[in-house]
Amino acid sequence: MSLFSRSRRVALAAGASLLVLSGISPSVLAQDKLKVAAIYTVPFEQQWVSRIHKALQAAEARGEIVYVASENVSNADYERVMREYATQGNQLIVGESFAVEAAARKVAKDFPNVAFLMGSSGKPQAPNFSVFDNYIQEPAYMTGMIAGGLTKSNKIGLVGGFPIPEVNRLMNAFMAGAKEVNPNVEFMVTFINSWFDPPKAKEAAFAMVDRGADILYAERFGVSDAAKERGILAIGNVINTQDQYPETVVASALWNMEPTIDQALKAVKSGQFKAEDYGKFSMMKYGGSEMAPYGTFENKIPAELKAKVADREKAILAETFVVEIDDNQPKPTAR
Repeated sequence: MSLFSRSRRVALAAGASLLVLSGISPSVLAQDKLKVAAIYTVPFEQQWVSRIHKALQAAEARGEIVYVASENVSNADYERVMREYATQGNQLIVGESFAVEAAARKVAKDFPNVAFLMGSSGKPQAPNFSVFDNYIQEPAYMTGMIAGGLTKSNKIGLVGGFPIPEVNRLMNAFMAGAKEVNPNVEFMVTFINSWFDPPKAKEAAFAMVDRGADILYAERFGVSDAAKERGILAIGNVINTQDQYPETVVASALWNMEPTIDQALKAVKSGQFKAEDYGKFSMMKYGGSEMAPYGTFENKIPAELKAKVADREKAILAETFVVEIDDNQPKPTAR
């Protein structure tokens, strides 16, 4: 599914005509732009995918790439769409292969001259299958500190999609951060077994509030809605939704995909792309993650707590404190 609207295609055609009149061949300029395709199993607005989509759109806006993408691709159709994009001359294909790992790696083998950059729990596959992941456990730890310092009931609820490493490591880091400032905090943990089902996530969150949780970790869409309706706080994940929930979302761990995407584009353009793990580019030292500004909660969080978080951030960036990467499924501790 192309991202180009009809009106945009008309505008591009008009621009090409002007280039011809000025003696510049559009094909010459087009050769400088990489052709990039992306395949997503969920809507563009879903948290995780929205960050990849945003980074690729930024590269397109800079004139570096020609970008097309498909959203809501079923697992059964994923391989077919990958092959179509590979045969259409795209030089880099981006996507998430967690549920279609074997099929995605098979396609990469069949197209050794195409670069593949896929979200994956697995290892790179020579010569052209690179992997990335949302290693944003560092800001997740910091948001956990905030939650641990603000809870009054000492009960925090966490709602996630699936208990896979990409989710587990963030929840575990969040829980560890909360424990640092509040050893008495307890956790409720629920997985909805879906990447995009806001009503189901909302219901799971309601059940936690009914059991005494006064802060919710919103790993999925729908959780912040539950927090807003019940008048409690929420911690965001991957994106900052505070503008939608100004009295609810107190902090968020943000994932910035630009460092990962820009590194891959540079490698493809220079002819140096190879099978690598791009996961490190999601970490804070590379600008791949950060904690969102406090915004509407700037003056609502105790100064002492903010100071502790700021000190922890400095230690993380100085590499004198390392947030453990724990990919094991988090265990609930609330009675």
